[in-house]
Amino acid sequence: MITYKKVQITGENHLCSGLWYARPVISETFDIDTLSRHMSKHNTPFSPGVIKGVLADMVSCIKELILDGKNVKLDDLAIFSVGIVSDHGATSAQEFKVSEHIKGLKLRARATGELSNAQLNLEGQLREAPAYNVEKGTSSPGTGGNEDTDDEEKEPGGGEGTLG
Repeated sequence: MITYKKVQITGENHLCSGLWYARPVISETFDIDTLSRHMSKHNTPFSPGVIKGVLADMVSCIKELILDGKNVKLDDLAIFSVGIVSDHGATSAQEFKVSEHIKGLKLRARATGELSNAQLNLEGQLREAPAYNVEKGTSSPGTGGNEDTDDEEKEPGGGEGTLG
């Protein structure tokens, strides 16, 4: 179940000012240690330590390969690759300079196989998160916030829904 919150975009110069959007609420982030303990509970003969070692080596190798300009596909998860963040375009190929026209690099991950966007839309279920009232420390519709709420967003109460 994917929990979401409704947020209103505000700001005079924002193209979406006044419109409401759904944003996912992330309740927990698993690091490699937590993930390895979770995986070891799934009917496997491998200990959390063995799984953690394999995952740590995998992460290291994926970084190495991506920085070497290769894509890495983990079937039914994602294709990882490097992306280039442009600062602005050059008027000609001769005028193009990395120092002026490239802002940096970024990690890209594109869903693949059983985790494709189409499959997520078929299987994903949504539930609105209860709002958190900071003053009273209780949940109630129409109040509160979330740790990943931007200062320019407001949050109301609401209901449930499913995709497509």
